[in-house]
Amino acid sequence: MSDEHRRGPARDAAVVVARDGQGPVAILTADFPRHGGEYLFLPGGRREHGESPEECARRELLEEAGITARQWRPLGTYAITLESTARVHLFEARGLTLGPQQLTPTAGLQALLVAHDRRHRRRPGRTLPPPGWPPRPSPLCPA
Repeated sequence: MSDEHRRGPARDAAVVVARDGQGPVAILTADFPRHGGEYLFLPGGRREHGESPEECARRELLEEAGITARQWRPLGTYAITLESTARVHLFEARGLTLGPQQLTPTAGLQALLVAHDRRHRRRPGRTLPPPGWPPRPSPLCPA
């Protein structure tokens, strides 16, 4: 029997690609000792009861990165695993405004805006920081 059957149905999640006008993407960084180091990831998380996928995306972006957005666009939905009924709803957010993170300081998440640069592609499982880290300042990542 799968974990999902023992615990009940898995909750859907939402993930956000938050982009500012110049093209950089809002990402988070945190240390995951159980997984061998520091990783980058997009803001997102599981839906709360009664919450729509977009409401979840908006809440997670605000909580984790301290960012609100004026424009939202659904990009699609995918399965977490073949065994799970939970889905991940992917959104693009634009027209960003930076505010304070809504998480406790012990969460250990740091919000950054990073310009996409092919030179910084990393193989899966590689730790950070990539060359040129930290990223250059941008409107949402002041110096």
